[in-house]
Amino acid sequence: MPEYQNWLLAEEDRIATLTLNRPQAKNSLTAETLYELRDISAYLSSRAKIWVVILQGQGKHFSTGMDLDLIRDRLDQAPAANREFLLSLQACLDTFEALEKPTIAKLHGFCIGGGLLLALCCDFRIASQGTVFSMPEVRLGLGVVMGTQRLTRVAGIAATKEIILLGSRFNASAAHDYGLVHQVVPPTELEASVAALADRLRQLPPRTIGIAKRIIDSGYDLSLRDSQNLEIEAQLEIMDSPDLREAVLSFLEKRQPKFTGR
Repeated sequence: MPEYQNWLLAEEDRIATLTLNRPQAKNSLTAETLYELRDISAYLSSRAKIWVVILQGQGKHFSTGMDLDLIRDRLDQAPAANREFLLSLQACLDTFEALEKPTIAKLHGFCIGGGLLLALCCDFRIASQGTVFSMPEVRLGLGVVMGTQRLTRVAGIAATKEIILLGSRFNASAAHDYGLVHQVVPPTELEASVAALADRLRQLPPRTIGIAKRIIDSGYDLSLRDSQNLEIEAQLEIMDSPDLREAVLSFLEKRQPKFTGR
């Protein structure tokens, strides 16, 4: 298994746990952090034995967002260079978001700015009751890059304007009301709640899960007819799948299926 400077990666029982490992910097995000995330995403995509991915932060916080040194170092750069730089960072988040495996963000402490955008790249988000959320960029004179539309598509336009334009901090209950998190649990139950969801997901056929995720994400911007065609083409990819055969037979035989990932 490869090793990384800013991340810890562990694999057990079809579940990969990816840990942002910069606790001394409250897990702030640097360019190197995101480039490593891109490489990790490619690695996880190639791992047929990994069916579920848990994303978490080491220490007291999930992530406080982009490291301000990164912004400071770009202030005197030419617009063209900054454009290419931001596009390269955006591609890192896009690659992780497009991973055809279910992803779960385990949130605690600060989940702020780019940290919240990173969490929004996951399919599921479970937060401890004490988690603090914010998108403070506007208050710092910055625009929100790599995630305004991610936030809008989850929370809606009205809520996104409230979150971004005011830049105020809000708690996990408010995040749940906004639709940003799926579940809020006591701190002592966070580990078990994430593990329970991961266990549910790893019981399901991974190729089908990956294709369903692709249909949902890619079909969002398509017309009804094009999204339906996408569904048909995707279904054709698994018509000869042993797991599909097992799903049908186990249903007919009234038994629990035993999926292999094929």
